Amino acid sequence: MKAGALQNGCMIEVIGTDAGAPASLPAHQQALLRQATLVAAPRRLHPALQRWWPDPAPELIATDQPDALLERLRAVPEQQTLVVLASGDPLWFGIGRALLEGLPQQRLRFHPAPSSLQLAFARIGRPWQDASWVSLHGREPEVLASRLQQRPPALAVLTDPGRGGAEAVRVVLRAAGLEQAYGLWVCERLGHAEERVQRLAPDQPTPADLDPLHLVLLVAEAPPVPAQLPLFGLADGVYLQHPDRPGLMTKREVRIQLLADLALPAAGVLWDVGAGVGSVGLEALRLQPALQLWALEQRGGSAALIRANAERLGVQPAGVLEGRAPQALAALPDPDRVLLGGGGRERRAVLQAVLDRLRPGGVVVIPLATLEALAELRPLLEQAGLELAVAQHQAWRGAPLADGTRLAPLNPVLVLRGALPAAAA
Repeated sequence: MKAGALQNGCMIEVIGTDAGAPASLPAHQQALLRQATLVAAPRRLHPALQRWWPDPAPELIATDQPDALLERLRAVPEQQTLVVLASGDPLWFGIGRALLEGLPQQRLRFHPAPSSLQLAFARIGRPWQDASWVSLHGREPEVLASRLQQRPPALAVLTDPGRGGAEAVRVVLRAAGLEQAYGLWVCERLGHAEERVQRLAPDQPTPADLDPLHLVLLVAEAPPVPAQLPLFGLADGVYLQHPDRPGLMTKREVRIQLLADLALPAAGVLWDVGAGVGSVGLEALRLQPALQLWALEQRGGSAALIRANAERLGVQPAGVLEGRAPQALAALPDPDRVLLGGGGRERRAVLQAVLDRLRPGGVVVIPLATLEALAELRPLLEQAGLELAVAQHQAWRGAPLADGTRLAPLNPVLVLRGALPAAAA
């Protein structure tokens, strides 16, 4: 289709740009601009356009108010040539949608430029076919927190400077315990001569002169060096998780409590039954390396994941098994400590199998999600003569909200602990 007037109105050329427009536009798009009698563009581009045009310059209007823009475009006579400048790809979170809703489709011809995502990944030199994105424009940061739970390999965040911009992203990342899991890049004014792309370390402040026109890239990091990890209370982001079951792991706050309740001995046998990704048992080995950890998880693929997490933490379990309790417990040596998670409908039988094998002076710790499970399992510990303790633990993590911080709750956890008396001397 050739540029020019149609029977129902003039053609509107919608040209995508980067921050360096109009000088950075291809020659044929610059030619369209020079032929235009009316140009609509974001206000931030107006100074550059006014310097670029020779006299006489076309009429220049702003695109920042779509309703007023559409009304003006509808009033233009057919013989005029119209150009609308937009950021990146006009049909990807751009003005293209508003134009299509307010004007006949046959009057619009789109010329997309590389999107901000394409430019950002090009600047850091990373393929982006596995990347995903999330927009925070006019949205609360919970959408980012939810997306991070899925642990994407790369995530582009379209920031909203009015809601904190890059700093809001960093607060969410910190609250999720994922600062060590992702490298954070801030990309400003992409395509402009003054563009800036920089990686920020977790302890590095957000630049005070950050340009409002910026986005954030989160790129999964290589495994941490075990010697650089803290001894206790590792961040959730240190652990690998199943991509199809993200978030199914013992959170840091609960993990710390469970490790304390286990009262880990310097040596002995620790069972981690329903080990998940192995977080509690593996962290126990960092505290007491001479323990023999036996991790059991029924989900397929869990053994490889737990071993990979063990390598990340620089520890060596005595054994990692995939199988169902209580049957799979028969292959393990008698325990001195047991962390019993999961169990489902067989939890009574699993706990009974544990109690039948628990060594004198042993401790069993059971995190639970429901009062019904507590009522079901507590009598077994009482009948076996264990000393009981019951507690509920609830934690909140700070999350950004408008200009402040709210407390986002983690799921409350009931902890049932039983300690078997030591054998008589």
